[in-house]
Amino acid sequence: MDGDTLVETVRNRTATELDRLGSEKALVATTEARLDRERVLAATLAAERRAAATFVAWADDEDDADARAAFERVAALERDHADRVAALLDDPDAVDADPDALHAHLRDLEGTPERVAAGLVARPLVSSRSLLQVINFFVNEAEESAADTIRGFRSETDALVDDGAALLDDCCADGDDWDRAVDAAVEAITVAYDEYADRLRGMGVDPAPVC
Repeated sequence: MDGDTLVETVRNRTATELDRLGSEKALVATTEARLDRERVLAATLAAERRAAATFVAWADDEDDADARAAFERVAALERDHADRVAALLDDPDAVDADPDALHAHLRDLEGTPERVAAGLVARPLVSSRSLLQVINFFVNEAEESAADTIRGFRSETDALVDDGAALLDDCCADGDDWDRAVDAAVEAITVAYDEYADRLRGMGVDPAPVC
C-alpha cells in the first residue's frame, strides 16, 4: 500500500459517513439548529482551536522528526485559522473549544502511523465537508468576504490530505503499519459521524438523506 491508496481506501470505506457529514444538516448539528452568523462563526472557531490544540499535544510527544515537524506546521495553520475567525466574532473569548468526540479520540492516539492517518487524512476529510457548509451559509447571507476567508481555510485543509498521504509513505514501514493507519483513519471518521448523527437524532432530525 502507499499513501494515495490509503486515502482512496478510507474514502471508499466511509463514503456514506463522509457524504452525510457534508450535507446541509452539518450546521444544524454543530450549531444545535441556531443558524445565525455568530453561532456559525463560533462553531467554526471552536473547531479550529480544537485542531490546533490536538496538533500541539501531538508535537510535544512525537518521536518521529518528520511527523513532529508536520504536526507543528498544522498547529500553526490551525492557530492562524482560529485567529482569523476570531477577528470576525464579537466575543471570541466566550467560545468553548473543549474537545469534541473526534478530538478526544485523536488525542488518545499514540502511534505515528495512526496519528498521521487520523489527523492528516481523516480529520481534513471531515473538516473540508463542514467548511463547505460554512461557505454556503455565508454565500447565502451575501457575506462574500467571510465566504472567501473560509474558502481559503478549506483549500488549505484539503491540501493536508496529500501531505498526510506523503508522510505515511515515510512513516509506514510494513503492512501492519498500513493496516493500523487505515483502521485509525476509518475509526476517526466513524467517531465524527456518530457524534454528528447523535446530535441530529437528539433534535429529532434523521441523519440519513431524504430520498
